[in-house]
Amino acid sequence: MRILLTNDDGIHARGLDALIKELQAIAEIYVASPDRERSGTGHSITVFDPIKVMPAKIEGALEAWIVGGTPVDCVKLALSRLVKGKVDMVVSGINHGPNLGTDVLYSGTVSAAAEGVIMGVPSIAASLNDYTAEMNSGFAALFTRNLIRTVTRQGIKNSTLVNVNIPALKPEDIKGIRITRLGVRNYDNLFEERKDPRGNSYYWMGGGVTRDEQPPDSDVAAIEEGYISITPINLDLTDYRLMEEYRSTFSRYLDFFSRTERT
Repeated sequence: MRILLTNDDGIHARGLDALIKELQAIAEIYVASPDRERSGTGHSITVFDPIKVMPAKIEGALEAWIVGGTPVDCVKLALSRLVKGKVDMVVSGINHGPNLGTDVLYSGTVSAAAEGVIMGVPSIAASLNDYTAEMNSGFAALFTRNLIRTVTRQGIKNSTLVNVNIPALKPEDIKGIRITRLGVRNYDNLFEERKDPRGNSYYWMGGGVTRDEQPPDSDVAAIEEGYISITPINLDLTDYRLMEEYRSTFSRYLDFFSRTERT
């Protein structure tokens, strides 16, 4: 097996290092990681600037590159140009902090995995609910390794994107595993106004997560209750129920345009 590792916390992140150490036993490892932290970049790509790439030597990786771009840039570049030959899986993480609910739309970690799926490679995004500098990613990396073995044994599809979140608890204190759906994550979105030396205003975004009621089968509820959350994500954002409603609502307009085209 050949695995491409990436993240949004940068090439020197603890979570990435833990994955390399754990996964090198089961796969050939390639690494393409941003040159600095790129959290919150979502699925952004670099279009109007060149993307600089520097080779790096990382123990446990066959090849590694430091990419001057977003996490999605890392995956696009690695799969299309940097890694020679077929990649069997993209693993993004281990993120410093959770990626739950609607946060996956902001997450560079999940977006990097999503890009793998877009490019035809099954992908896993792994996050640990710990923001501290001393975060211990060892168990999270071991769990990710076992998750990879499980999904590949079942025959993983190229359309598969698995988002896994692991509580920051001792392994013996984790209650188990839940297969979940995305919950809801809202923020206070506080913007503090400050002044630069010339008196111009700028804003610094802050604010914590609001305590919203969560569905019991959501990833947010699972982490709050001490469970590992595994959420399969489908990149098809189509609202099929509303699509059927619109077909009925706009049917007369569709008929009108059809008649207009014929005449």
